[in-house]
Amino acid sequence: MPDPVRLPYSQLDQLPDRDPEETAEWRESLDAVTKAAGPHRAAYLMRRALEHTAHTEGTDLPSLLETDYVNTIPTSAEPAFPGDEALEARITAWNRWNAAAMVTRGSKLGLGGHIATFASAAWLYETGFQHFFRGKEGLGAPPAVAGGGSGDQLYIQGHASPGIYARAFLEGRLTEEQLDHFRQEAGGEGLPSYPHPRRLPWLWEFPTVSMGLGPLSAIYQARFNRYLEHRDIKDTSNSHVWAFLGDGEMDEPESTAALALAGREGLDNLTFVINCNLQRLDGPVRPNFKIVQELEAQFRAAGWNVVKALWGQAWDEIFALDADGAVIQRLRETPDAQFQTYATRDAAYLREHFFGASDALKAIGAQLSDAKLLELFQTSRAGHEPRKVYAAYQAAVEHKGAPTVILAQTVKGYTLGTGFESRNANHQMKKLTMAEFRTMRDLLELPIPDSALEGDLVPYWRPAEDSPEMQYLRTRRAALDGPAPARQVVARPLPMPADKTFDALKKGSGSQEIATTMAFVRLVKDLMRDKETGKRWVPIVPDEARTFGMESLFPTAGLYSPKGATYDPVDRDQLLWYKEAKNGQILNEGITEAGSLADFTAAATSYATHGEPMIPFYIFYSMFGWQRTADQFWALADQLGRGFVIGATAGRTTMTGEGLQHADGHSHLIASTNPAALSYDPAFAYEVAVIVKDGLRRMYGPDAEDVFYYLTVYNETKVQPAMPEGVEEGILKGLYRFKAATTIEGAEVPRLQLLASGTAIHWILEAQALLAADWGVAADVWSAPSWTELRRDALECDAARLEGEDRVPYVTRALAGAPGPVVAVSDWMRAVPDQIAPWVEQDWTSIGTDGFGLSDTRDAARRHFGVDPQSVVVQALAALARRGDVKPETVKEARERYGL
Repeated sequence: MPDPVRLPYSQLDQLPDRDPEETAEWRESLDAVTKAAGPHRAAYLMRRALEHTAHTEGTDLPSLLETDYVNTIPTSAEPAFPGDEALEARITAWNRWNAAAMVTRGSKLGLGGHIATFASAAWLYETGFQHFFRGKEGLGAPPAVAGGGSGDQLYIQGHASPGIYARAFLEGRLTEEQLDHFRQEAGGEGLPSYPHPRRLPWLWEFPTVSMGLGPLSAIYQARFNRYLEHRDIKDTSNSHVWAFLGDGEMDEPESTAALALAGREGLDNLTFVINCNLQRLDGPVRPNFKIVQELEAQFRAAGWNVVKALWGQAWDEIFALDADGAVIQRLRETPDAQFQTYATRDAAYLREHFFGASDALKAIGAQLSDAKLLELFQTSRAGHEPRKVYAAYQAAVEHKGAPTVILAQTVKGYTLGTGFESRNANHQMKKLTMAEFRTMRDLLELPIPDSALEGDLVPYWRPAEDSPEMQYLRTRRAALDGPAPARQVVARPLPMPADKTFDALKKGSGSQEIATTMAFVRLVKDLMRDKETGKRWVPIVPDEARTFGMESLFPTAGLYSPKGATYDPVDRDQLLWYKEAKNGQILNEGITEAGSLADFTAAATSYATHGEPMIPFYIFYSMFGWQRTADQFWALADQLGRGFVIGATAGRTTMTGEGLQHADGHSHLIASTNPAALSYDPAFAYEVAVIVKDGLRRMYGPDAEDVFYYLTVYNETKVQPAMPEGVEEGILKGLYRFKAATTIEGAEVPRLQLLASGTAIHWILEAQALLAADWGVAADVWSAPSWTELRRDALECDAARLEGEDRVPYVTRALAGAPGPVVAVSDWMRAVPDQIAPWVEQDWTSIGTDGFGLSDTRDAARRHFGVDPQSVVVQALAALARRGDVKPETVKEARERYGL
């Protein structure tokens, strides 16, 4: 054997070697072992040495990122199995049957469904339901009760939902009629395709399809559980977060985006269970590589405890025969796509292609029967054996100081027959034939008579209520605090803050110029001082708190850190110093909008998850909110989240000098597509106060609604006026007249209406004055805090009229009789105000900032987009000219006067 290649240098060369001769002896010893017993033996000795040093006091060596392709927990080290394995096998078999029956019956309507995922993962779920997953009985218990009924949080893999429905059916929580309405929701009684809390709010807690959001959300949920505990709001010490994921799902960047956070903060209340059936939707996950090994290295590098549960007990005999490491080497070098092939081939193929690779392997293979070979590659996976799964779960919950990931190997489509198992197309296979059901029945040893399988419709089946299986099922769930998954909402309205808290903004700023961003921060700072609800506010910001003027909260509220501060802050001697604390209130997440929104979701749904209503507000650069994480906002709506989302530095022209990728002119358009988002673009500080107060009432009052608020605020400082009388309704509905037209002498003065939201109100106020002074035109100025809410009201009125009601949209009523055309202006693309155009009876013109943003001063950017006051005047005159209210040449004259 040739000498190993040595690098010309080593990282260790920069450190002193106090005994070079001893170092040389160690090298020579390893070389000798390699030469005499082979590289596998040398590697084995090194790994044994590393394991030893890990348990030797005073040593500090990093662990390996990748271990052999074998189970982490040897069979000899598995804990005693505490359940009745025979009864649990029958219960699991019923769940398999009913899941396949439900999807197959639904397929007759062409609705489809997924069978193969749950078939591979059945024991991963069932072992948890029987022994680990805690329910929510006692959610309304006094806070002194440990855990307080929060139970465990289960993130169910979306494509496995048929198996969860099947178990709920076995428990009596679902009926046959409900199963027959799988994917038939229009009538109001159906079961949603995947975990959707908004569609089935008593069962599902967490939406997990779109893929990738489940693992990200699970990490931040576990982190938020600790946040509640450290702030003495809820004892969550008995709550464990379980996230069930697919190995293909781990390709999504969100799936692994926060692994370092979980490892860094030691979230040992979190377990990922990754079903490694080696297949994604259309084929192998890593055809030419090994996804398990890749994931192991990734998670270990992030500081996670990794438990590999790969092989069933049948493999123990093989490993015992592997004195030279030939089997381990063959397992390591065989790519996943080849393993998928092994699971579908006969014994002769296995002898030739696996055990025929070397003389050592041939010798081992010669000792195995054909039946043994088929068992090894077709059925003996750790994920299909409850003792292996139990051992992995027990290791996870007992491990302290780090989160755990369980890499459980399974066969996709397991027990569904040779037509399904390990087939590339099995994700798209939606039904079994009756012959396949008979084969499945025999394999699972279910007592279903042939007579029940003679028709075209496969039956559901479950044991009698007094059967041993049903008694065992109920006993186990009772011991684990009731059914799971389950979502419960214990009504707990929060008291409204005193009116005086909002009065400061309603009074205006006098002669001081302040931005609406600062107005919002001042308001929240006062609300956080409220004795009743102040501690329930959860400020969330992706790193730029100082940009939004929030640094004043640092020393008072503190920034949350599970370690507190282990350092002396550089700005400790300053008034607004960076104060981290274990009970800190602010979640300052670093540069991650996805992580911040996952934080927000956990806090926004705490009222249901933990029975503790929290009031999160998530503030971010408006450009980097909806555009970047709209998928998460959709999941937030599905999860029925409540709270305030703040798009700061809003608008396409208010960001001086930042340019194309910072200038937001479209987030309101994206937000308008989310039915749960109440979107507002307030122009003045008093509008912010009215909207926030209404939000607290609607989301946290006695009749709490499952909505969240999106407010855009601006960094442009302006004098904030006092609130006029009687405008609250108009603010909340989305439109009110802010300033009537200036009286102009003359017989027939041209009239029009100027509407604006956000910072654009200041442009049309200046345009109002120019129109009067330069052109003798009278214009009323209207504030439109919400184009989207106006549209939604109008759509509801349209629907009501189809039902025979005589309802007129608010926007139509508000503008009724207002003379002249309407010109709508905003710092958003024209499609945002155009939402209300169909319900405006007057001639309609909109002006906006369509196109990409650009770097320049505010004045230059607004002139470029044609939304500055002079451009508004020209557009207004053009609208009047089209009606014959002014001469056409007036428009040209105005353009020339203003240099447009």
